[in-house]
Amino acid sequence: MSREKRSALMSRIKGRNTGPERTVAELLSALGVSYETHVRDLPGRPDFVIREAHVVVLVDGDFWHGWRFPVWRDKLSLAWEAKIDGNRRRDVRNMRRLRYRGWTVIRLWEHQIKQNPDACMTRILAALATRPERPISTGENS
Repeated sequence: MSREKRSALMSRIKGRNTGPERTVAELLSALGVSYETHVRDLPGRPDFVIREAHVVVLVDGDFWHGWRFPVWRDKLSLAWEAKIDGNRRRDVRNMRRLRYRGWTVIRLWEHQIKQNPDACMTRILAALATRPERPISTGENS
């Protein structure tokens, strides 16, 4: 595949409202869970934010976020290897920042959502059950 054709193909891949994200959104909505998507005021713009429980859900694509990356990284060009490695480093940094701020982080991989969406929802519900509802400080004085 030519460089131009590969670039055109990759540019059409969506970063928001992906199939796995739509699946998680449907499951959360069916349970009546109130959530926000791609929140800009949190590190990494988490895919789903459940503010009342202080829980974020990250929905990560297997390729872009490097599921089992050490196994297949040698099959990539140096540019792609660097891109995926950078994504993985950024993910770790953002998860650390979220946890430091007191958020519970649930990371769901694309293949997990496709294979067993109910198990993914069980993980989210477990996190919601362990986090009591509490007001979130915005840093503003009342």
